[in-house]
Amino acid sequence: MRTQVRKGFGFGLTSGIITTLGLMVGLNSGTHSKIIVLGGILTIAIADAFSDSLGIHISEEAENHHNTKQIWTATIATFFSKLLFALLFVIPVLLLSLRTAIITSVIWGLLVLGLLSYKMAREQKEKPWKVITEHITIAILVIGLTHLIGGWISTVFV
Repeated sequence: MRTQVRKGFGFGLTSGIITTLGLMVGLNSGTHSKIIVLGGILTIAIADAFSDSLGIHISEEAENHHNTKQIWTATIATFFSKLLFALLFVIPVLLLSLRTAIITSVIWGLLVLGLLSYKMAREQKEKPWKVITEHITIAILVIGLTHLIGGWISTVFV
């Protein structure tokens, strides 16, 4: 059962951070609107938490070696971790200027992702720097691409 919670938590945390940061950065570069970024965070927190938890649910069912309780444990852990970590990004947007909130959120998200990667690497007896570098590089790639896409959309369609 612990494995299912860890799987759901790790997936939800990672997806919550990368998806939400990508959305925030893209919406910010395209609109520079605090209300739009806030609305995007709230929308993706709910929609993507349900979507990812259903994805984990179906994935676990497809493996054919988990019982119903294990499947639902992974599903629920994914839902709540994804929802919680996505919603945490609301706090800086509410309390800070949008530019500062975006920077703070990126730093916070990468720090948490780095800590999760470090813990995971240590548990799997891998070299932490390799795992951390891989995961942070992917997150930065997503953030960079969504920034570019948001800016492109604002110049082409606005």
